[in-house]
Amino acid sequence: MPHITLPDGVPGIRGLFELRPDIAKPLCELANILLHAPNTLTPGERELIATHVSSRNDCDYCQSSHGAIAAHHLDGNDELVSQVKRDFEQAAISNKLKALLAIATKVQRGGKSVLPEDVHRARQQGATDAEIHDTVLIAAAFCMYNRYVDGLATLLPENPAVYKERAGMIARNGYLGIPPSSH
Repeated sequence: MPHITLPDGVPGIRGLFELRPDIAKPLCELANILLHAPNTLTPGERELIATHVSSRNDCDYCQSSHGAIAAHHLDGNDELVSQVKRDFEQAAISNKLKALLAIATKVQRGGKSVLPEDVHRARQQGATDAEIHDTVLIAAAFCMYNRYVDGLATLLPENPAVYKERAGMIARNGYLGIPPSSH
């Protein structure tokens, strides 16, 4: 049961966005830049970072929705998404993404947890300063998104199909121009 009155039947951040469309606009713009806009990290890699952080924050809505989007970008590879959530160091992903996920893990704990050796590892695996920057910002933003969703006890769909239904649309079109009830 949500802590505040939200539109009936509209889950997660979508209900919050319907309540406050003025807040939805900049938060969707930020998500679009971080996860969908052209970047040297693929949308699948960026969605995996968001999913990983959301999983570590125990935000079921965000890890489910962004996990479904990541899987869509990864040709339906739900198992890879699960591996990244369980133990990214053992997952079948690049060493560069492993190093970036290690940084994201540190950011999730607290920004000051990121150490020079974490950044050095990422650079050694080919990460650029922009990719390191974007990883830190994705991790920090998803700590905020996760706390926003869970702090107001938003509605949580239990059926995985609900997340998969929207994943394709968001993977194709991004986070802009989607009606709030479709996020």
